[in-house]
Amino acid sequence: MSKANNSQRTPPHVALFPSAGMDHLTPFLRLATMLASQNCVVTLVTAQPPVSAAESTYLSSFLASHAQIKGLEFQVLPFEPTNLTTDDPFFLQFEATRRSIADDLCIPNYIVLTTSARFFSLMANRPHLTLEKYAKFSGSDKSLEIPGLAPLPLSSIPPPLFNSDHLFTTLITSNATSLSKAKGILMNTFDGFDPETIAALNNGRVISNLPPVLPVGPFETYELKQGHHLPWLDDQPAESVLYVSFGSRTTMSKDQIRELGHGVERSGCRFLWVLKAKKVDKEELEELLGVSFLERTKNKGMVVKGWVNQEAILEHPAIGGFLSHCGWNSVMEVTRQGLPILAWPQHGDQKINAEVAEKAGLGLWIRQWGWGGGGGGGVRLVRGEEIGEKVIELMGDENLRAKARKVGEEARKAGDEGGSSKKVLQGVIEMLKPI
Repeated sequence: MSKANNSQRTPPHVALFPSAGMDHLTPFLRLATMLASQNCVVTLVTAQPPVSAAESTYLSSFLASHAQIKGLEFQVLPFEPTNLTTDDPFFLQFEATRRSIADDLCIPNYIVLTTSARFFSLMANRPHLTLEKYAKFSGSDKSLEIPGLAPLPLSSIPPPLFNSDHLFTTLITSNATSLSKAKGILMNTFDGFDPETIAALNNGRVISNLPPVLPVGPFETYELKQGHHLPWLDDQPAESVLYVSFGSRTTMSKDQIRELGHGVERSGCRFLWVLKAKKVDKEELEELLGVSFLERTKNKGMVVKGWVNQEAILEHPAIGGFLSHCGWNSVMEVTRQGLPILAWPQHGDQKINAEVAEKAGLGLWIRQWGWGGGGGGGVRLVRGEEIGEKVIELMGDENLRAKARKVGEEARKAGDEGGSSKKVLQGVIEMLKPI
């Protein structure tokens, strides 16, 4: 078929089915707009009932702003496990959704990955690893060998993965054994960010029978009706504000929140802090941080409770650095902006993501801080003095800023017309077009 005729074929109809949680929904919505901009017909399938109100609100706003993308609700079959190893509602929804989907639909199936290529390498290998024997070394400096890759520190592996009966582990193991059924794996990354891992995955060195790994990121942002809605930010000098946020699912202990407040204040930097606890109202903000803290810092910073439009904040010219848990969405968002990041992983894939971000030149990861939270059970309480010192380093180091800026330029180039990620996505779309 000639090239001209090929471009005139009927556009493909793509159905996207995200897992539970904002950290899964957000990249799917971004991918939906990217596909729609390439003339694909897009339907967004969402599991019902949703786990969080934030998902419902955000999805409704998205569909109202993108009339060309259709929504389809999918009723999840009830799931009542008998032997619970976790009460995490997101993990439970993942499993309920998995049990509600038929395997053989006779249509091309692609996996959309919402983590780093390096963490995916661990996920893909989990069925072949006997991590239980390493559990007693999980806090040490020992490493795990994964074929084709640099050794992975045991301390960076999320603790549930050492328990084969944990729901998190059984989900990963089940998904890993089904990878070969997919036509490809779409990843929110680009060739230049973690080239060694992407090459190893595609060369079969990590695991055999793996479908092609297709870097199509960083996923492009999209416009919603609401902006950042923070007039205070508009009044701050360029690159002067530290943005502090630990995602939609992370809750620190009260002691660690207070130490974080001390550290940010000691740094002397302007800051915008999105604070999440189990329940954050005005009274609890005062209880957690103290009325005197809020009064002392009112001209230097702002503490915000609840959900914010992180994309709009990171795009703001006043933002000069990001103190983050290193969820993969946040890593890719700050990558697009070319801002330095101070990584403080809290759980899940975040230590491995922090390692990838640091190696790429995006910022700092202080390994001694361990898993964040400071809530006891062996989790270290990081003192404000340490936090303040690293914030000063992040915000004042021009070398760090220059490296991050270069990473941002490479990220944007990958997504531009003719860039590596744009070419990969267009190739996938051509393969999906009906003959």
